[in-house]
Amino acid sequence: MNEKSSISALKGVGEKTEQMFQKLNIRRIDDLIRYYPARYEIFEEPVPISEAKEGKTCTVAGTVFGRIQVSAGKRLQVTTLHLKDITGTLKVIWFRMPFLRNTLSRGGLLILRGRVVRRREGLVMEHPEIYYPAEKYTEKLHTMQPVYHLTNGLTNNAIIKAVHQALEYANDNQDILPANLSSARGLLPYREAVAKMHFPKSKEEYIEARERFVYEEFLVFILALRRNRQDENRAGNRFYFYDQPEIDRFLREIPFELTGAQNRVWDEIRHDMQGDYVMSRLVQGDVGSGKTILAFLSLFLAGLNGYQGAMMAPTEVLARQHYANLISMLDEYHLPLKAELLTGSMTAAQKRRAYARIESGEVSIIIGTHALIQEKVTYHDLALVVTDEQHRFGVKQREALAGKGSMPHILVMSATPIPRSLAIILYGDLDISVVDELPKNRLPIKNCVVDTGYREKAYAFMRRQVAEGRQCYVICPMVEESESLEAENVTDYARMLSEELGGSIHVECLHGKMKQQEKDEIMEAFGRNEIQILVSTTVIEVGIDVPNATVMMIENSERFGLAQLHQLRGRVGRGKYQSYCIFMTSSDSDETKERLDILNHSNDGFFIASEDLRLRGPGDLFGIRQSGILDFRIADIFQDASILKKAGEDASGLLEEDPLLEEPDHRKLREYIDAKLQQIMLETTL
Repeated sequence: MNEKSSISALKGVGEKTEQMFQKLNIRRIDDLIRYYPARYEIFEEPVPISEAKEGKTCTVAGTVFGRIQVSAGKRLQVTTLHLKDITGTLKVIWFRMPFLRNTLSRGGLLILRGRVVRRREGLVMEHPEIYYPAEKYTEKLHTMQPVYHLTNGLTNNAIIKAVHQALEYANDNQDILPANLSSARGLLPYREAVAKMHFPKSKEEYIEARERFVYEEFLVFILALRRNRQDENRAGNRFYFYDQPEIDRFLREIPFELTGAQNRVWDEIRHDMQGDYVMSRLVQGDVGSGKTILAFLSLFLAGLNGYQGAMMAPTEVLARQHYANLISMLDEYHLPLKAELLTGSMTAAQKRRAYARIESGEVSIIIGTHALIQEKVTYHDLALVVTDEQHRFGVKQREALAGKGSMPHILVMSATPIPRSLAIILYGDLDISVVDELPKNRLPIKNCVVDTGYREKAYAFMRRQVAEGRQCYVICPMVEESESLEAENVTDYARMLSEELGGSIHVECLHGKMKQQEKDEIMEAFGRNEIQILVSTTVIEVGIDVPNATVMMIENSERFGLAQLHQLRGRVGRGKYQSYCIFMTSSDSDETKERLDILNHSNDGFFIASEDLRLRGPGDLFGIRQSGILDFRIADIFQDASILKKAGEDASGLLEEDPLLEEPDHRKLREYIDAKLQQIMLETTL
C-alpha cells in the first residue's frame, strides 16, 4: 500500500465511508493527505468576561448568575443563562437544548467557548460548547484541533482518524517542489509540512506549514498558466482583420466620446486581432467604466470582416440586455450585421432555428449564456470569444467556448478590481488592459455610513426618490430569518418595507433560492420600473443595468467584504441622475468603522482593493478563505500577496532556465502540472 492506494485501504474505511469520502473528491490516500483542514479550534486560556469581543470566538469562565430560563415558543426553544465573573456578566443562549437547565443548575465553575455577537440587548454568546466540570477544558488547553469540511454521514473525528493513517504514507519523495527553490525560500520539507498542516502544535507551526503549501499552490497555478500561454503564443492568427469604415462612422455618431482609457484599450484590442498571434486579453475595469462598448466594438470588427463573434454573459437577464442593446445599436447606426440570442430557457424549436442561423453564418454576433457551449451549437467561423464578468466563469467554460472555433481570439471582461501587480501574476495567460477612467458624464455616487437609528430617514429619502420617478435597491445578507443571527432578511424585510411605504410603492424581493425564470421576471419588471424598490440578496451583484435606479441601501454592511460592497454599489450611478449609497451597520467596532470609511470616501475600485489588502494584512490565518476571484485550497491572493510575488518571480526564473521543465529536479513539478491541465481538459469535455 502507498499514497496512490484507494482510500478504502485505510482501516475503518468501508464501502459506505468510501462513498462519503468520494463526495469530497477524496479517492486516494494522497487526496486525503492534501485535504487540508478548513479551520482550527484553538484552545487558549479563558478571557475575563469584560474582554469578550463582538464577532470573535472566545472562552470564558464563571458561575451561573440568577435563574436559567427556557422559552416556551412553539417553533424554537431557547435556553438562556447569565454567566458571571469578577469583571462582568455575559448573556448566553442555546437553541433546542432545554435539558441544559437541569445539567447546568448544579453550581460550580463553568467554562464556555463560543462566538460572541451583538444583539439588541447587548453582547450575547451563542450556542457555545460547554466544559463542565471545568477540568475538561484543561485537557484541550493550548492545543489546535483541525476542523474539516464535511458531508452528510462523515464526522470530523472520522476524517481525523483517516488522516492520521494517511500521513504514514507521506514522504519527501512526493515533494513536487525543486530542492533549490525550497532551500532558497526556507520552506519546510514536504513530510514535515503536511503533518504540521493537519496537526500543528502551535500557531507558529501552522503558519510555517501553510506558507509552504500556499507557495506551492501559487507556483503550480502560475506555471500552468504560463505553459498554456507558451502554447497559445505558438498559435498563429489565421484571421484577417482590416479596419472598417463603419466602425469609425459609428464612433463619430454615438452621443458620447470614448474616454482616453477606452481609446487606449480599443487600440490594444485592435492591434492584437490584427497581429500575428491569437489574442488572449483581459480587460479589467471598475464598475461603470464602459467595458461593454469595447466588447461590442470587438464583435463589430469580427462581424464586418466576415467572421463570427460570441459573447457569453453570466445570467440570462444580462445576456438579454446585452442583446437588446446590441440590436438597438445595429439598427440605429445602420451596421450591416445580424445578431442572435441563445439562452437555456428558449424552447427547443427556438434553439433549433438559432442553431441553423449560427451554423449557416447568417448571423455574425451571438450573445448568450452557457447555452453557447452546448454540444449542439456549431459555429460557421468563430473568430472572437468574449466572456463577460470573468470571475463568474471558470477556465473550463472559457476553454469550452474557445473550442467551438479554430483558435479564436479571446477577450475577457472583468469588473473585479485587483491591484495590477497581482493581476499580472494571476492572469499570466492573458495580456492585461485596464480601463481606469470613468465616462465624463458619470456623476460620482454620494456615500454615507450610518447606524440603524438612521433607518427612518433612509426610508423617507427613498420615498422622495420614488416620488421623483427613481428606483431603489435594498440589500440584505440573508434570505430567511436565522435562528442564530440578527441580520436583516430579505423576505421579512420586503414585507415590512411594503407596509411601511404604503401601497403606492411596489416593493419586491429577490434571492438565490428562486428559480432562474422567476429571478429574470423580477429583474425585467424592475428594469421597466414596474417595481420601485427591490429588496435583494447579493444575487444582483451581477445584474442588468437600470439607469433609473439611484439609491442603494445595504443593511448589515459590516457582514460584506469591501470588494463585494463596491460591486453592489456599482448597481446604481449608471444613468444621468445623482445616485446614493447608504451603508447601514449595526456594529460599532473600530475595524468596521475603518473598513466602511474607505467606501465612504472613495468610489475607486482599484484603490478600495489596495486598501482592503492593506487592512487585511496577514488576515485571519485560521479561517481558510477563497479569494472570490480564483479558487485555491488554502491560498488567498490578497492575504498572501507577498508569497504570490515570490512564486511569480520563481516561476519566471524556472521557465527562463528550463522552459519545458525537463531537468531531473523539475520533472515531478512538470508531471503534477500536466496532470492538473489534463484534469481541466477532461472536466471541460464532460
